Amino acid sequence: MKNLAIITQWASNLLIGLAGLGLVAMTVIISWQVFGRFVLNSSPSWSEQAALTLMIWFVTLAAAVGVREGFHIRITMLEDSVGPRARRAMRVLADLVVGAIGAAMLYWGGDLVARTWGHVIPSLGLSRGFAYLGLPLAGGLIVVFALERVLLELSGQSAADKEMA
Repeated sequence: MKNLAIITQWASNLLIGLAGLGLVAMTVIISWQVFGRFVLNSSPSWSEQAALTLMIWFVTLAAAVGVREGFHIRITMLEDSVGPRARRAMRVLADLVVGAIGAAMLYWGGDLVARTWGHVIPSLGLSRGFAYLGLPLAGGLIVVFALERVLLELSGQSAADKEMA
């Protein structure tokens, strides 16, 4: 379990760094597009598609990190009103649901990538499938991160308690 935590913490740190770089890059690209449009009267043709592609990647990667780090919004009123065993069962169930959503992203996101790999984004010269590749990658990571949370709960540790620390 400790080795899994080390690997997932490393992956989480890497992914949040990459997502942050993507956000900065998208901001620079959009700024260049606005400058080109209003100052130069000529927007670069690639900027909108590049920003959208980056956004798909950094949002999905950050969402996967959110599962591991527990920074997604959740309402704990019902969880807080029950005993420890029911609370643990609710957390495990919630993490299993999140893992199932990650598995769906992995499966159907992979299908989307496969179906669009041959389509080219004209302004970028990149495969449309590459633009969508962040979906199945994030889905797979969500499955791993949710599984880690389930294993923590079942071992008597609480992922939710670690979030509060």
